[in-house]
Amino acid sequence: MKLDVLDRQSDQDPAVAAEIALEASRWAEITALVQLLTPDERNAPGYFVDPAWSVKDLVAHLGWWQAQARSELLKIATRMYEPHDLDVHGRNAETLAARRHDPWELVWPEATAARIWMLEAWLGLRGPSSDANQWVRKAGAEHYGEHLDRLRGWTAELLDLRTRPRLDERDP
Repeated sequence: MKLDVLDRQSDQDPAVAAEIALEASRWAEITALVQLLTPDERNAPGYFVDPAWSVKDLVAHLGWWQAQARSELLKIATRMYEPHDLDVHGRNAETLAARRHDPWELVWPEATAARIWMLEAWLGLRGPSSDANQWVRKAGAEHYGEHLDRLRGWTAELLDLRTRPRLDERDP
């Protein structure tokens, strides 16, 4: 999905343009990888083992962080922002528990919408902000990068399971 807001803003600052390009390319790769999977594969546990995450859980996780970044960016825009720490592991566990039973058809559009809203909030700021840039990195390109290697590997494993010949009836 090409975003008009990115086209309008990306020529202002080379650093912002580079961050936008990196975010867009990493999101495009995430999109391409999840589109390779069947609905059952997106819901299969194994992306992480302990606790068990599926690709759907990963996307819900990314969407939560994008929505959180948007909220923080709006606070920055209205000068209401106070830097603070988040319990990342606790928040991730809460998100996993809350979204575990949500269907892919809800999780994917919510994550893509949260991404767009995050980018619009960031690019709508009236000037540079190190706090804003930190939130966009935390929820955008840098965060995607933390998950891409495992997503590539898990997608390859799932595709291999789908296409390899079964050895016997006990073989998954």
